[in-house]
Amino acid sequence: MSVHESSRVLRIVAGVTLREAARRRILWVALGAAVLLLAIFAVALRLQVLEFEGRPMSPFVRYQVESGMLMIGLYTCDLLAVVMTILTSIDTLAGEIGSGTILAIATKPITRAQILIGKFLGFSAMVIVYVALTFGGTIAVAHAVTGVLPEHALRGFLLIAFECLVALTVTFYLGTRFSTITAGVFALGLQGVAFMGGWLEQVSGFSQSQHIVTLGVITSLIMPSESVWRRAAFEMQTPLAGSLSFSPFANVSIPSGAALVYAALFATALFLAAIYRFRKRDL
Repeated sequence: MSVHESSRVLRIVAGVTLREAARRRILWVALGAAVLLLAIFAVALRLQVLEFEGRPMSPFVRYQVESGMLMIGLYTCDLLAVVMTILTSIDTLAGEIGSGTILAIATKPITRAQILIGKFLGFSAMVIVYVALTFGGTIAVAHAVTGVLPEHALRGFLLIAFECLVALTVTFYLGTRFSTITAGVFALGLQGVAFMGGWLEQVSGFSQSQHIVTLGVITSLIMPSESVWRRAAFEMQTPLAGSLSFSPFANVSIPSGAALVYAALFATALFLAAIYRFRKRDL
């Protein structure tokens, strides 16, 4: 098969995957949840602004507080995007293999690698659009209500999208090995491990414990998604907020460029392993 024919097959599989995902109720529930969270976030910001107007406060302190609330909104957006990525994609391989519907595609003159890559591209496009909508919506709401903007918003968006793609790679790999329920629980469990590790490193800002930092680093090696978010938070928050050790997004243990490279290698290795497993698996 030529390069042109192969790319055409990938576009077709990706397009079919997008249409199938759009028909799933869970995607629309995720969009509804995003709208609800944005509405609650807007109300919370407005209430905070009204409270500020009722008492004297320096513009500098007010800006720092409002920037902190924006970071909370972005963190919620990040969590929702990662969970949505896992829940919407976990059934695409495991479910179709379990039900036998994958045979309708696998028997055609296209390779299994093309099927998996095409599906991954389709879900990647959907995830990036979802992140853009929720991320952009959070920033737009914050700016409209308070006038604040995050530092280096583009870097933050790219890192959050990258984090979701890491989670997507994990779900694809698990989908080639386990049933839908097992793969889903496993993927969410790994995300929970990453979440715990990230917060352990933040807690070390209070306890000054190098052992806790080491434990957090180990969990980041097991599942590096949360370290990508913490790098995004470092890029987007104000320098003052990052310097406060009691802040939930404090610059206690900032993931380096090497951590991002590791996350990319981690995702690449899992993706190649998913292709290998899918080729060998009985359908």
